Parts: sequence; structure tokens; C-alpha cells
Amino acid sequence: MSQNTTRIIKKYPNRRLYDTEESRYITLAEIRRLVLDKVDFIVIDKKSQKDITRSILLQVITDQEQKGEPVMSRDFLSQVIRSYGNMMPDFVSSYLEQSLKLFVNQQQQVREKVRDVVGVDPVGMVSEMAQKNYARWKSVQDDIFKTLNRQRSRENEKPGRKRTK
Repeated sequence: MSQNTTRIIKKYPNRRLYDTEESRYITLAEIRRLVLDKVDFIVIDKKSQKDITRSILLQVITDQEQKGEPVMSRDFLSQVIRSYGNMMPDFVSSYLEQSLKLFVNQQQQVREKVRDVVGVDPVGMVSEMAQKNYARWKSVQDDIFKTLNRQRSRENEKPGRKRTK
């Protein structure tokens, strides 16, 4: 298989997942392995022919959360659920995705620095990175609020619009 080809996994009505590349049934644990190995794949419902990849990935997350130490707190999950009623689902999705990418990149930087530099206090490095991360995200959040306030001000300035307090 070339690296540019998307692997097709089919989900049958009996709930089994079939890897068309390997011509065999696979488990959620094997789906997780594909993700960890950065294999590009999609999961297609055999009956409806719809892409159900996100649903399967959520099952993998659920499976992982039920084992060992959960990554997502109850409060975090509640906030995610509340965001579905939000008028800006694309913004929430993008924000969470970018936050996690930044976190993963910083985690990689810490690993590289600890590996390359002898005698460095890893806790101090993590603390410094956390402070920088906080400052970056506070700046992003401040910019978002400024933009939203400008939009609200512009809408309130439109002729014929009642002002709200």
C-alpha cells in the first residue's frame, strides 16, 4: 500500500470491523494501533455506506477511558457536551484541536531537551513551558474576546437595532 492511500475499514451489521487491506476482522485495540502508527484510514458502515470514523474513534476513546487512568475529567466531558449547544461548534473544535497539538508539540520538546541536555531539571522545564503555554492561550483568549466584543458593538450600532444592556 502506498503511503498516500487511505485504508478502508468496513463495519458490518454484526458490529465487526473488517480491514480491507489485510482481509481480516480487527478489534478496537487494532484501530487504536492504526491511530498510534499514524495510518490514514476511514471506517465505512457497510449497510449505509456512511463514513463512521469519528464514531469508531469515540469508541476507542471510551475504551481507553475505562482502562487505567482517564485523561478526560468529568468536568471536561461536561463542558464538551455543553459546547454542542454553542453557536460556534467549529470554533470549539478548532480550539480544542489546536490546544492538543500545542500540548503534544511541547511534550515532544521536553522529551528532546531532557534527552539532549544532561543535568537539566525536567520539572523546571515543564513548569516554564506551562507558564509560556498559559500566556499564549491567555493571549489567544483575550484576542477572541476582543473580536467578539467588536462584532457585538458593530451589530449594536446598526440602524434600527435595539440596544441591549
